[in-house]
Amino acid sequence: MLILSLFVFIGGTCTSSLDGTALKQPAAFLTQTVSLDENTSIKFEIWDTAGQERYKSLAPIYFRNSNAAVIAYDITQASFEKAKMWVRELQRQADPSIVIMLVGNKTDLENQRKMPREMGEKYAQEEGLLFAEASAKTGEGVEELFMEIARKLPLHTPTPRKPGQQGVAVGKEEETPSACTC
Repeated sequence: MLILSLFVFIGGTCTSSLDGTALKQPAAFLTQTVSLDENTSIKFEIWDTAGQERYKSLAPIYFRNSNAAVIAYDITQASFEKAKMWVRELQRQADPSIVIMLVGNKTDLENQRKMPREMGEKYAQEEGLLFAEASAKTGEGVEELFMEIARKLPLHTPTPRKPGQQGVAVGKEEETPSACTC
């Protein structure tokens, strides 16, 4: 099983994480396992920061070593610009190989939509991001977005050790002189 780190930002006034649980701390830690096929499972370790402005300075700690990021905005209000700011921040500070997915959240409130789907799709295409819409409240589209991210991630497996090999080979040891060479 591969274990990958995922940073999640949910913009706007959303107070729920992707699994629908309320957020009370700066970052909720969640896990989600998806099976790509019968031989490949990926366990996502998820840091959900909820996009709260007061925790912005801590965000780089969470996404610095992430393999993927989900930037979600609220389709019922004007949080899209904030999501774009987070995308720029990730592009500036995260590993260049990070997989970023832009998600229009709250599809369960379609009748209150203020942000057209096409605008999110267009921005995602321009920036080379994945795009989806989902509802954190009902779970609609959530599993699909994790599957799409999982399919885009490079699946590196650790190099197997040789029989009898222990520990990690750091490098060639250099001989230290036993006397002062002054």
